[in-house]
Amino acid sequence: MDREKVDPKEQLVDFVSQEMKRVKDRLAEIKNQIDQLQLVVDREQQRNADIATELRTIQDNIETVPRQDIRVKYDEALDARFRLTTMRGQLEKFQSNREILEKQQTLLGQLLNIVQGVDVLSNGAEETTTTNPKASLNIVRIVQAQEEEKLRLARLMHDGPAQSLTNFILQTEICQRLFDRDPARAAEELNNLKTTASVTFQKVRDFIFDLRPMMLDDLGVVPTVRRYIDSFKDKSDIDTRLDILGEERRLQNHREVMLFRAIQDLLGHARDYANATTISVRMDMSTDRIKVDVEDNGRGFDAEAIFMGEDSPHLEARGQAIITLREKFELVGGSVAVTSSETEGTNVHLELPASDDSL
Repeated sequence: MDREKVDPKEQLVDFVSQEMKRVKDRLAEIKNQIDQLQLVVDREQQRNADIATELRTIQDNIETVPRQDIRVKYDEALDARFRLTTMRGQLEKFQSNREILEKQQTLLGQLLNIVQGVDVLSNGAEETTTTNPKASLNIVRIVQAQEEEKLRLARLMHDGPAQSLTNFILQTEICQRLFDRDPARAAEELNNLKTTASVTFQKVRDFIFDLRPMMLDDLGVVPTVRRYIDSFKDKSDIDTRLDILGEERRLQNHREVMLFRAIQDLLGHARDYANATTISVRMDMSTDRIKVDVEDNGRGFDAEAIFMGEDSPHLEARGQAIITLREKFELVGGSVAVTSSETEGTNVHLELPASDDSL
């Protein structure tokens, strides 16, 4: 079928329908996993309750129970507590993922109603609407990107700070039990706990900075980008350079956020998808349109094919993210242009009006 003869509305309906099916299938999988994990958690809770009863019996007869039996039972209790905490953490992770997918399913259902010409109003009435398929597709992609980002953050929270806090609880319990029996080992465990806490504290600070740098509000986009690139270079071991043209200045808050997030995402793409060894970021603040170039020497892709909507192995990863980025910038009068090849790396050129007056 010729590309001109394809009905954009039918394409959009098909796209949203496929996404709804994907979300529905994933929800079914997660609900099954939640049911299975809930059974495991219930079993571990019962095991902990049984061990607690046995420990109380030991405490009541502490003078007659052999020391080795006491140690075995306490070790068993610690193992049971660790398993229960771990299983609860896994269950919470899947429950969080289910909530995110359910919200995404609801949004996709609403978008499908709009695209098909039925808009459900707050009073329950139905109203026929004329929609722009391209605009609706943009909304779908942006919503999808937002939900995927929430899912990514949920995973990071679970695998990072949440898991570390769980380990802190377990190490604290170990220290409590060691104070009377083996003070030297208790001191060693406390020292290990202090070291772990220091490392985790730094990870939490990095996590908060990635999530929403406070200095972005206080100092602006240029100092924030400068610090982020320094941190990125240290963590990734990629030669990353920043050049600033023009006088540093403050922009409207939402524009500073857009620029920072764009640079943050593009650096991540170059690291995760392109395996780049050098990246250069150039920010031109000298005109009414802020211009940013992010160039890497990694593996490139067929940018033209992606923007034309053709099938590409990169579409689900780097290409999809760049399409969403371009659509976000276009919503506020900006633009995104990409030059890329398999052997010569990728250059992403961003332009954004410095203010609403520049539109």
